[in-house]
Amino acid sequence: MPKPLDATLKELVTTYPQDWAAHLGLPASSPVEVIDADLAAATAGADRVLQVVDPSRWLLHLEFQASRDDGLPRRVLKYNVLLQDRHAQPVESVILLLRREAEDARLTGRFRTESPRRKGRLEFDYEVIRLWQQPVEALLVGGLGTLPLAPLAQVRQAALPGIIRRMEERVDRETTPAAAATLWTSTYLLMGLRYPRELSVQLLQGVRAMKESTTYQAILEEGGVNELQKVLLLLGDQRFGPPSESVRATIEETTDLSQLEQWTARLLKAANWEELLATS
Repeated sequence: MPKPLDATLKELVTTYPQDWAAHLGLPASSPVEVIDADLAAATAGADRVLQVVDPSRWLLHLEFQASRDDGLPRRVLKYNVLLQDRHAQPVESVILLLRREAEDARLTGRFRTESPRRKGRLEFDYEVIRLWQQPVEALLVGGLGTLPLAPLAQVRQAALPGIIRRMEERVDRETTPAAAATLWTSTYLLMGLRYPRELSVQLLQGVRAMKESTTYQAILEEGGVNELQKVLLLLGDQRFGPPSESVRATIEETTDLSQLEQWTARLLKAANWEELLATS
């Protein structure tokens, strides 16, 4: 999973653990807190782990998945066992598939292994939630911490403007401007899993909190930089031939959006790479 997306999901769970627990079916009154999910022995950490007191202590392990992974059930089992060993508490594992590309018919909710002599048998049960099958209404009326998932739920693209309006009404009414900016930035990043970037920008450009989010503006600028770099190298190759290593390095190391836009506008007039990248 891309690092910005991974980070934003972890931030949502960390900031709104009760909302995520409620969305996964726990009673609203159950005390929930985030605990350390770093598992040094596994060389990687589980995505997020919630401590639940209901009334006895147990752990809720969340694993987010945006692409298909043949080894996912085995990996989730490993995290489950390591968490039980570290915290000496029962652990329930939930896999949240964020988009259809993560689907795998083998994700049945049960992982089973057996030795050839049938003397080493193991069955591990886990839960699988396919986000695109989740009713969007449940997310729209649920906690703020899971609200950014709404555009990825069971919703038609034509219904997205209405979904965004309902989200904006809730966010404006129920939280602070700073928290609103974080929620909308998370929404934008998650929408990138399913919708074209241009559509996401168009749908969110009227949201006031988005305009005030420096993080969102930085993401937009970074995305624009990457796209223009690709356009320059692709169209320049067709017009002038393959770029030299120094030309490629110049383009890839330039992060000034206005400079990249100037070069792009000059593509049809320049006669070669040197003329295209000339400063005057």
